[in-house]
Amino acid sequence: MRFTPVTSENISLLAGYYARCTYRISDYSAGIKLMWKNASYEYAETHGCLVVRSRWNGQYYFDFPVPGEGGDVAAALEECGKFCAGQFIPFRLCDVPASAVCPVLGRYPDIDIRTERNFDDYLYLADDIVRFEGKKYAGQRNHIRKFRALYPDAAFEKFGAADIPRIRAFWKKFGDRNDTHGAKTELRFAHAMTEYVGSPLFVSGGFTRGGEIISFCLSEICGETLIDHIEKALPDYEGIYPATVQEFAKAFAQGVKYINREDDAGSRGLRISKLQYQPLEILPKHTIHIRTALNRLKKVPVVKGENGISLTPISEKDIPDYNRLCLDDERNRWWGYDYRQDCPSPSRDYFYKDQKKDFMNRMALNFAIRKEGKFVGEVILYNFDFRGAAEIGVRILPEADGQKIGRSAFGIAANYAIYTLELTEIRGKCFKENVASEKMLSSVMQKAGEDETYLYYRKIV
Repeated sequence: MRFTPVTSENISLLAGYYARCTYRISDYSAGIKLMWKNASYEYAETHGCLVVRSRWNGQYYFDFPVPGEGGDVAAALEECGKFCAGQFIPFRLCDVPASAVCPVLGRYPDIDIRTERNFDDYLYLADDIVRFEGKKYAGQRNHIRKFRALYPDAAFEKFGAADIPRIRAFWKKFGDRNDTHGAKTELRFAHAMTEYVGSPLFVSGGFTRGGEIISFCLSEICGETLIDHIEKALPDYEGIYPATVQEFAKAFAQGVKYINREDDAGSRGLRISKLQYQPLEILPKHTIHIRTALNRLKKVPVVKGENGISLTPISEKDIPDYNRLCLDDERNRWWGYDYRQDCPSPSRDYFYKDQKKDFMNRMALNFAIRKEGKFVGEVILYNFDFRGAAEIGVRILPEADGQKIGRSAFGIAANYAIYTLELTEIRGKCFKENVASEKMLSSVMQKAGEDETYLYYRKIV
């Protein structure tokens, strides 16, 4: 997958997917992707699905794939896993709707899952908000009657691009009225969304009095849900919030089943208010870390074999020999990786730190191959598919050639992967012209196929 930053120029492509999205969660909307620019949203299309990733605190997170017509969500999810494995980055999903949790659980054997109450969305039946009928809405009806009595000249208007100067004047009067850092950030980003008033992607409106705007809302229709991205009013006007909520729903929610008024960002006042509107459901957003078998390890282990061969952590003392292995162009040709793609001029400890980082992310396990305690090569478990399979690679120093050290190390690593890490499948590949590797792989694995470049092998438990 190739990811492209989300911008105002390409947001209509995302909006096309969200317009038919059934997840009902506010994060699956064009407005969220435009508004929360600090998330560095990027998108890709794969298997007929939209995949969006964000970046928070230095970590990447993937939205659950949104299918287009005929889209294959399971295949798109697998593509996300392949991307993470190829980039050696953890596979994390965010804002996963409850309906998708069981499919994820059924697909991946090792996951960590959590939710955060402050970011749960409030979902309402649109008809309830339009009518405010019954005893449970008596408070809202009383506030609206008082608003109408006190401000009979207030009128609800739909807003377009021509109203942007008036909306900016409204923001100036509104000021900063929030009680949490998250809410303050949301307000700053809400100001920036003013430029999209009049866009076909959004609907907007609010109350005016004497020509001045006293409440402002901006929303988006995604599937059967009207998602309220911005809902602000001048609190000096008693009853203005319930009046605005109802009139906005009357104007724009006639063709939808639900209204999502987003989260409360941990604001006590917002939480009390949104609960008073009697939500149909509070929608949790699940963050899921899909883990590899390496997440069970606290450190790189020591694995002993026969004939003086052992696998141990790569240490700082190994840096000179490890660099010699990593910088050997002939070895790298068969390894299938050129370090210059990532770092043309590596520092002395670049390769050492890089393999430590990959283990820290639990995306690869690099062993030093030792013969009688001396560093003679490297074996790596990597390219985890998050479903019980991984790939093994081996390379040895030139002076260790011809001693069957690579074959022994490969066998030790394969047994460790199967019987200790409990992988269900291990894989290997080699260039067709690499006769030595072909012999080594065929001695411990079964051939699984080939293409123009590689021979593929696997061992299934």
